Amino acid sequence: MYIIPAIDILNKKVVRLREGDYQQVTQYDVSLEEMIERYQSNGTELIHIIDLNGAKNDFSNQQYLFDIIKKTDMKVQYGGGIRSIDKVKELTDAGIARVIVGTQAITNPSFLDELSKTMCGPHKCSDQIVVAIDVLDEVIKYSGWMESSPIKLIDYVDRCLNLGFYRFLCTDIDKDGKLGGAGVDLYKKLLNHSPFIKLIASGGVSSMKDVEQLSKIKVESCVVGKAIYEGRITIEDVKNWNLKSLISM
Repeated sequence: MYIIPAIDILNKKVVRLREGDYQQVTQYDVSLEEMIERYQSNGTELIHIIDLNGAKNDFSNQQYLFDIIKKTDMKVQYGGGIRSIDKVKELTDAGIARVIVGTQAITNPSFLDELSKTMCGPHKCSDQIVVAIDVLDEVIKYSGWMESSPIKLIDYVDRCLNLGFYRFLCTDIDKDGKLGGAGVDLYKKLLNHSPFIKLIASGGVSSMKDVEQLSKIKVESCVVGKAIYEGRITIEDVKNWNLKSLISM
C-alpha cells in the first residue's frame, strides 16, 4: 500500500477543509512549490492535488497549478470541478497522471458512458481515471458534499466497474479533517464486495497506525494531508513506508 500526500489549494494557498466546509479552512504557511519539493526530495513519486476553487467551477487557479506541475517529474493525481470530457483531455494532455471525476459522474450518467468510450478501449480499463465517491453513513454525497444521491453505494461501484473504471477514491466524510482514524469499516465493505478494485482511502488518517490498519485490509493506497501538515506523520515516515511498500511488491 502506498501513501499519497495530499495538497489542497484554495486561492493559490495550501489549505485543509474540515468535512469539506469552505467556512472551516485551515491555511498553512507553505507554498505549493515548497510542498512538492519537500515530497520529491524525499522520494515521493505521486501526489494528490485538489483545486478547491475548481470544485466550485472557478478555474482561476488552474494555470498557476499547471505551471508548477510542469516543472516537476512528480506524478499528479488531480481533482476539482472536472465536469466535461474536454476538461479530462485538457488535464491528461497537460501531463496529469490521474484525473479524479466526482460530481458529474454521479449526476450525469451519460458523462460516465462517454468517458468510458473515450478513455477505455474494448479490452482495456483506464488507469488515468479515478472515480471519487464521497460517503456519509453509506450515502453518496456530491456538489461539495451538499447534495445526496439516491444511487446506492454498491450499485454505483458496479456501474463504474461495468464501464471499465476500477480505481476509486473513497472519502469517509464523517472522518475527513478530524484526525480521528480512517473509515476502515466502509473500505472493508467495498473490498468485500469487489476485492479486485483499486481502492484509495481518504479521510481521517492521523497516524502510522491508521496507515497500518488500511494496509491490512488491502486498500491500494491512502491519501494523507492534515496529519502531515500537523506533524503526526512525518515526510520521513511517508518515504520509509513507501520504500518498504515498493520493495515488498
